[in-house]
Amino acid sequence: MAQQNPDTKSYPISFNAVYPEKMSRLTTFFRLLLVIPQYIVIGVLLWVNCIITFIAWLVIIFTGKYPKGIYDFSAGVLRWYTRVFGYIFLLTDKYPPFSMDP
Repeated sequence: MAQQNPDTKSYPISFNAVYPEKMSRLTTFFRLLLVIPQYIVIGVLLWVNCIITFIAWLVIIFTGKYPKGIYDFSAGVLRWYTRVFGYIFLLTDKYPPFSMDP
């Protein structure tokens, strides 16, 4: 087993997927159509996220700190993106909300 360097921080990232015993056949059949609005919003948010990540990079160079607002926005976009693709890849039957909340 590999030893972890005590100087590095460990980040509590986890991914849990519960095996669905029964899924709705109707929503599974129309899933790609149902997710079109999510695709549009996620596409715009990812584009905006690329721009503000570049801005965050410049801020980090000059201040040495990652701006909290930009970090929260990027984390929220990643959360939303993960929920949408979990829905598309049949990991859940619950339609993802239009939200960046945890």
